[in-house]
Amino acid sequence: MTIPFICVLLAWLLIYAPKIPLTIAMARQPEGFDNKLPRAQQDRLTGMGARARAAHLNSFEAFAPFAAAVLIAHVGGGDPRRASLLAIAFVASRVLYIAAYLADLDKLRSTLWGIGMLIVAALMLLPTM
Repeated sequence: MTIPFICVLLAWLLIYAPKIPLTIAMARQPEGFDNKLPRAQQDRLTGMGARARAAHLNSFEAFAPFAAAVLIAHVGGGDPRRASLLAIAFVASRVLYIAAYLADLDKLRSTLWGIGMLIVAALMLLPTM
């Protein structure tokens, strides 16, 4: 398995990393964890719980373009070394993005999101370089 493909797996796993603080926040609610209507309960969260949910949902949104970009770079014959570096950089940006989201560092979070999307664009354009 190539490094970019391993990074796709890691990016997929990162989707679920914010579920840990999200689940803790839900369990700490006065009514406890609502397994019958968890999404309704998540809608009512504030603070860290709300940020963890938002980081979780954004991770879904970021995953598809990244996975597609890795495939485009691979199938299009992009330079494997550059693809590896870009894929690693994307995963690193997502780790930092989630940490910034949870820490309520909004400007850093937005900057990291933008960096991640530029990396996705670079991966998509890699076969043309």
